[in-house]
Amino acid sequence: MRTIQTSVITENIKEMCIEANYYLSEDMKTALDQAYEGEKNRLGKQILNQLKENLQIAGEDMIPICQDTGMAVIFMEIGQDVHFEGSLLEDAINEGVRLGYKEGYLRKSVVKDPLMRENTKDNTPAVIYYEIVPGDKVKITVAPKGFGSENMSRVFMLKPADGIDGVKEAVLASVMDAGPNACPPIVVGVGIGGTFEKCAWMAKKALTRPADQRSWIPYVKELEKELLDKINKTGIGPGGLGGNTTAFAVNIETYPTHIAGLPVAVNICCHVNRHVVRMV
Repeated sequence: MRTIQTSVITENIKEMCIEANYYLSEDMKTALDQAYEGEKNRLGKQILNQLKENLQIAGEDMIPICQDTGMAVIFMEIGQDVHFEGSLLEDAINEGVRLGYKEGYLRKSVVKDPLMRENTKDNTPAVIYYEIVPGDKVKITVAPKGFGSENMSRVFMLKPADGIDGVKEAVLASVMDAGPNACPPIVVGVGIGGTFEKCAWMAKKALTRPADQRSWIPYVKELEKELLDKINKTGIGPGGLGGNTTAFAVNIETYPTHIAGLPVAVNICCHVNRHVVRMV
């Protein structure tokens, strides 16, 4: 059994909220550089260059890489041999978000009630997911999610007979409907299987997988490649202004499901696709 003080969780999440909003992750930097080199459309290439310049300025001047600093989404993978001491874990996580958004001068975008719309003024509460895993470590993933792209995400309750072609149509329809509204180039997270809410959770978590890391399942890996190729042939392009770079990656996660269903969720993220991972 390993004991972890919840104050350690708070400090890490505070730092991760700031890091995610100020600096592009290495996988996304590489994806952006590769897209710039491969973009054939003149205007598309110009837009990608502007994005690169914006990211450089943000890092050098310590300002957010996007004005929408998102709602904090936290994935906690907790080893079953971990014991927490201190405040309630959920309170410690939200305190980390509060401090990160305050000390990082990040925009507070969360409202207390979805209909009354009163701002909480500290960007809490976060959306938190817990998983119990083997070991005595805690893996923390902080993924602030902006709502320009979040609003373009969808869930489809397909019939089993729709099969893989139905999945392809659902993903492509989501991207086409999003058009320029999701701030392309995008990363497309896809969850297939489970239940209504499970597929949405998988699609969200899929966005935190490195953009250059493909599925370990052979047919899913091929599906990721095929969908990325088709999305980039839509011509939506950087900023929605045309080009051959509409998406950096398509990340698909799957899970067993019921004989009567084929749930599919598509969670789209903009070109920054913020995510920071730490082991504690």
